[in-house]
Amino acid sequence: MTHRLLVIEDEPTLSRLLSYNLSNEGYEVTVEEHGQTGCDAALKSDFDLILLDLMLPGMNGFEIMSKLRSEGVKTPIVILTAKNAEEEVVQGLKSGADDYITKPFGVAELLARVAAVLRRSTGQDERDKPQLQPESQISLGELAIYPEKYEVTLGGEHITLRPKEFEVLLYLARKPGVVMTRDDLMNAVWGFDYIGGQRTVDVHVSSLRKKLELDPQSVHIDSIRGVGYKLVVNKKRTAHHFG
Repeated sequence: MTHRLLVIEDEPTLSRLLSYNLSNEGYEVTVEEHGQTGCDAALKSDFDLILLDLMLPGMNGFEIMSKLRSEGVKTPIVILTAKNAEEEVVQGLKSGADDYITKPFGVAELLARVAAVLRRSTGQDERDKPQLQPESQISLGELAIYPEKYEVTLGGEHITLRPKEFEVLLYLARKPGVVMTRDDLMNAVWGFDYIGGQRTVDVHVSSLRKKLELDPQSVHIDSIRGVGYKLVVNKKRTAHHFG
């Protein structure tokens, strides 16, 4: 199957470079050089992945991500950001980006990131893993996680999580009280071939913490300096239910 990619980049030399190399790799590539037309294209057509520059005329990348996610578009987004622009990366991940590439970048890095995101989004990584008995629910005190439905409740209240936030929480919840390193989380949630930095993990954990503040006395995520994170649950009973 040929994957359809949308490139939203206003710098002509870079957009041509992206289109040329991605097309040579066998992808079907559409290029838009204006923020508004790029957003319109993403809303009107089905793409498998979007490569999105952040600084665009008409609408910037953050506005485009906000619009797409609010309209229910779940297409994976890889943002293109300037070197040393950590705040842009953090804001982009919080806005719904799935990965980022820092300019300038090499062709090999570009193709590796695109392939990795497509594998994750199409479930290829999951198909390559041994099939285990599915979990119908994980209950940790007031926290209830439903892996098959990607749903979470805390104290009976539904919590809305982005897919990667859910996967981070699920990984921590499977071993409550056990410290998970950033590498553990990176490999489990993003895959061994993920090229992004560990800052991605920190951003998602930070966002999770805010959403768990609904009942901080029941469950919270502790930072272990220089190591990683663990899920702490104050409970009388912990139950794992397998369907």
